[in-house]
Amino acid sequence: MTSTDSPTGLFGHPHASLPVRLPAGPPWRRFGPDRPKRPAYVIRPEDTDVVNAALQLRRPLLVTGFPGVGKSSLAYAIADDLGLGPVLHWAVNSRSALTEALYRYDAVARLRDATAPEHSGRRLPVEKYVVLGPLGTALASASGTPRVLLIDELDKGDIDLPNDLLTVFEDGAFEIPELSRQAAETGDLEAEVALTRPVPYRAPDDSGALAHAGPDSPPAAVIDGWVYCQEFPIVVITSNGERDFPPAFLRRCVRLDLKDPEPEHLKEVVQAQFGQDLSGADEATLAGVEDMINKFGEAGRNGRLATDQLLSAIHLRLNAVQLDPHVLNAVLRPLDSTDPTP
Repeated sequence: MTSTDSPTGLFGHPHASLPVRLPAGPPWRRFGPDRPKRPAYVIRPEDTDVVNAALQLRRPLLVTGFPGVGKSSLAYAIADDLGLGPVLHWAVNSRSALTEALYRYDAVARLRDATAPEHSGRRLPVEKYVVLGPLGTALASASGTPRVLLIDELDKGDIDLPNDLLTVFEDGAFEIPELSRQAAETGDLEAEVALTRPVPYRAPDDSGALAHAGPDSPPAAVIDGWVYCQEFPIVVITSNGERDFPPAFLRRCVRLDLKDPEPEHLKEVVQAQFGQDLSGADEATLAGVEDMINKFGEAGRNGRLATDQLLSAIHLRLNAVQLDPHVLNAVLRPLDSTDPTP
């Protein structure tokens, strides 16, 4: 990709020097096992009170707010703050069904193995082909401490999905029919199934070590085809407000509406994300960042802006990227604007 008025390639490098090593991306856009640990989550005291109420009541926390305000990140902050390990994540879409969040049964693999010569005539136990999904794993945890489950963007799911969740949340148990049938046929009422292993994350301490769900996590016990909850998980449900939920579902949740950040809150968020970079920045850079924070609210008067748009612009500024007006407009373009020239 070249500029129309420059013979050099992207970032000003001559084509003869390709391939070019790209500059490091923002910390939140780095991936793999070496990705930086998450910065401290900045939350208002009144929002902390609501979160604590949900924890005390053992109720799901339904978090609403504009995209980019920090709804999903709240689940990871809770897990970090309470030392509860990796977050189990269920990303909901229009095709999502409750069963996939509870468990997966690989009938094709079992059939393939059953027809293999080495298994001829042998009965293969069903539980070897069952893996609990994120919700099933959260409910089945036998460690004595709750797991954190993020149900992301529930409002994108089928209209009946919230009601489908009600029974599971109220009963704290669910059935795996394939194992119920096996128990009825064999009389063996006890089985063990594997858990979902979430992506490892960087521990919220100074060691920088990776925290895993761990291969040592015990399998879940299934009794007569049923999985029973021993410690109700910490469930964080996010919604962008694309549709309303039924009253029966809402009354079983504690609701938290994350407001758009005010300037002082924004400054705390920026400090938490870029504290080390800001401490070594010169006065001109600091003044530029301060100006961007102050103008963030002004830029949103003609539309809605997400906090991470501001963080992206500050990252560019701290990394000496020339923020000409057209670049800044591209990064800070209101999300509900269709005007190509904001």
